Amino acid sequence: MNDRARPRHGGDAVAEALQAQGVACLFTLCGGHISPILSAAKARGIRVVDVRDEATTVFAADATARLTGRPGVAAVTAGPGIANTVTALKNAQLAQSPVVLIGGAAPTALQGRGALQDIDQRPLVEPHVKRCFKVGRVRDLAPALMQAFALAQAGVPGPVFVECAVDLLYDEALIRQWYADAAGKGLSLADRALRWYLNRHAAKLFDGSAAPAKLDVQVPAVPVAGAGALARALEALRRAERPLLVLGSQAVVEAAQAERLAEAVARLGIPVYLSGMARGLLGREHPQQQRHQRRLALREADCVLLAGLPCDFRLDYGKHVRRGATLIAANRSARDARLNRRPDVAAIADAGRFIQALAQGLGAAPARWAAWTATLATRDQAREAEIAAQAAADGEHVNPLALLRELDAVAAEDAVFVADGGDFVATASYVLRPRGPLAWLDPGAFGTLGVGAGFALGAKLARPRQEVWILFGDGACGWGLVEFDSFVRQGIAVIAVVGNDAGWTQIAREQVKLLGDDVATVLARTAYHEVAAGFGAAGLLVKHAHEVVPALARARELASQGRPVLVNVWLDKTEFREGSLSM
Repeated sequence: MNDRARPRHGGDAVAEALQAQGVACLFTLCGGHISPILSAAKARGIRVVDVRDEATTVFAADATARLTGRPGVAAVTAGPGIANTVTALKNAQLAQSPVVLIGGAAPTALQGRGALQDIDQRPLVEPHVKRCFKVGRVRDLAPALMQAFALAQAGVPGPVFVECAVDLLYDEALIRQWYADAAGKGLSLADRALRWYLNRHAAKLFDGSAAPAKLDVQVPAVPVAGAGALARALEALRRAERPLLVLGSQAVVEAAQAERLAEAVARLGIPVYLSGMARGLLGREHPQQQRHQRRLALREADCVLLAGLPCDFRLDYGKHVRRGATLIAANRSARDARLNRRPDVAAIADAGRFIQALAQGLGAAPARWAAWTATLATRDQAREAEIAAQAAADGEHVNPLALLRELDAVAAEDAVFVADGGDFVATASYVLRPRGPLAWLDPGAFGTLGVGAGFALGAKLARPRQEVWILFGDGACGWGLVEFDSFVRQGIAVIAVVGNDAGWTQIAREQVKLLGDDVATVLARTAYHEVAAGFGAAGLLVKHAHEVVPALARARELASQGRPVLVNVWLDKTEFREGSLSM
């Protein structure tokens, strides 16, 4: 039916709010509870991207948010549909990604009475989002969505949930007929009371729904550091002999500011380690950027600036920073700024903007910092030489370091890397050099496996002209394989490289050493490429080192023709990451 020919319904109100927010893609797995939203979104030119697992919808929305700086949007059906998103929601929350999840729900008059897929969804979702909106009237649908977008971006970004019951989404005449059929035509007092109640309930649902909603887009103010914190930080830097900057994902939450942030970091002249979404901020070969021996550098630095990351397990709960150093923490979250280690200067503000303000206030970097930077660069070069030597070692199959060095050499200069795995992906973080800002996506602090397919889907749709690579561990790829069906159907030409060492190697390394048992850590040399081919993608198998370069070249060629590709690479075991278990 033509959109103009059918009666207006609540799905139109939702779609109009999405359109007002500039949403280009709506990620979904279909369900009768949300069908009107999908139909109305399509009618308004919003691309509806359907996948095979509800978690994928949120992962894809998360990636879109990270790369665009605007909330990504997912819509899933009631009950199990919502339940299946919980891991992805928690991942977005801990990664501080602005995501709007729209969930269906049972009819308002039947909730709590055993309706299909009816559960109390608020307790399930509430711990993992900034707010739950439970909409009770059709006229409140669009305002709730507009508030959700603003809240997702405000302060510390994060996911927001909007519950839309099915009887708010279909047109009024149809819903009234449903209720009339449910009430029946009995003449008893109970029957008449039920009809009266349902008629009154329907009137409340649709009261005022004909009036056009106000679709004013709210852009939350960016939190800026106070003058006192900025002055104290500048004073500490001017005194410093060995300053160090560690930049995390929150520093690049304003995607549009990434280039300005890179320029500011360069002007500061402080040696810098980049982590999470900040990886690649300075390009591949910037002289200030350090990649190795971060723990040692933190212990030697006399002034440490943590911008957009907390002292969690990744910094050994603050113990990597020596007690005598001046610690400056810039973070939108007061809790994160003080987590495990109280800073000498706390700038509760956007970390990226704080770095820009510091660069403007500091002026030229003191000449005495050059020797410190050179010391760290020398260490980096020595570690690179060690990695090169380890990559040259031959084995029965493919050395993972050699594979990743070849991938780093051949990937396009605009390539985006998506990391989904344990040992193989952690190894990649030492070898691969993201080409520019916002060119690396990993799950973040939650360490979630299974993000790869959704992240790649969102990344390719956000940046359709760029080359997108998924780095899959063979354990992690089990979650994403089914989405090759989605890639093929949607024309999403990503390249996946599976590091296939037939095991959950990151766990096995320490488990076998500590317990003498490899139980539940052993996988097979599974033919993942054949599974991808079964979905209509291209599948390539690499068993030996001499096959790597031709396979990567072929994968790029196929992807450039619009075909998704999976390259299944049999890896040798290595000792590169011994002692790497995190707690």
